[in-house]
Amino acid sequence: MTRKLPNWRSLLYVPTNRESFVAKAHTRGADAIILDLEDAIAPGEKAAARALLAGAVPRVRQGGADVVVRVNRALRLAVQDIDAAVAAGADALILTKLLGADHVRLLDEHIGEAEALAGRAHGSVRVVGLVETAEAIPQMDAICRASARMVALGVGGEDLATDLGAEATPDALDLPKRLGIIAARGAGILPTGFIGTVADITDLEGYRLILRRSKALGYACASCVHPSQVAIINEEYGEAPEAVARARRMVAAFDEAIARGVGAVSFEGQMIDEPVVERARRVLLRAR
Repeated sequence: MTRKLPNWRSLLYVPTNRESFVAKAHTRGADAIILDLEDAIAPGEKAAARALLAGAVPRVRQGGADVVVRVNRALRLAVQDIDAAVAAGADALILTKLLGADHVRLLDEHIGEAEALAGRAHGSVRVVGLVETAEAIPQMDAICRASARMVALGVGGEDLATDLGAEATPDALDLPKRLGIIAARGAGILPTGFIGTVADITDLEGYRLILRRSKALGYACASCVHPSQVAIINEEYGEAPEAVARARRMVAAFDEAIARGVGAVSFEGQMIDEPVVERARRVLLRAR
C-alpha cells in the first residue's frame, strides 16, 4: 500500500465557529490547521459550524498550511461533516473514536463518494485516525492498514483515560501510546501526538521536555490547542540545522565507504552502518 505522507510537525486546532481564531490561524506558523467540528463545538452549534467550512478552509490556508477537518464520531454527523469538508476543499480529515478496520473502510467509502460529488480526484483527501477507546487499542494495526488514505494515527489521551477509568497520567497512557507508535510505524504512516498528556498550557518548558522525549520515542508530529505551543512543536519535532548538517556529512561519508566496498565506517567518533545512516537520510528528507 503506497501512501504519500505529509511532512507535518505541528497541527493547530481551531474551533470552526470562532471567527477571531479562524482569522488569525494562518499567521500561527503551524504546518496544518485543524478546523474542529467535534469537541470544540457545542452540540447545538454543530450545523452552524459545519456551514462555516466553505469560508474557513481558504482563509486558514492563506499561509500555506494544510487544512484538516476533525469530524464527529456519530455516523449521521460524520457523513454531513465529511460532505461539507470535502466540498470545501479540505486536504485531510480526522476520523474520531475509530473502532476498527471496518469502521475506517465504511468512512473511506463515503469519502470517495464525497470526492466524486465535489469533482475532486479519488484519493485526494487523506485521513488521520484517532483511537480513543480501550476497545480499539488492540485494533490499531488493522486501523492503520485499512485505507490507503490513512497517513497518521493518534491515541487520544483524555478520552482513552476516561474509557479506561484511569487518570490521564503518563503512567496510565504510556503503554497505549507506545503501541500506537509501533502500529503507525509498522504500517508506514506517521505517529502523531506525544507521551502523556498536557493539561497546563502555561508550562511551556515542561511541554518542551515532553515533546523532546516523545520525538526520541518515535513520534513525528503533534497537534496543539494553543498558538503558543506551535513554535515549540516545530522546534522539537523539526530538524535542527546542526542535526541536518551532521546528517549530510554522515550520508556522504557512508556513500564514500560503500563505493570503496566497506559496509561500516567510523564517523566523528561513532561506528555507523546502514540502519544508522537510514535515520540520517530521514532527517534530510524531513528537512526538505
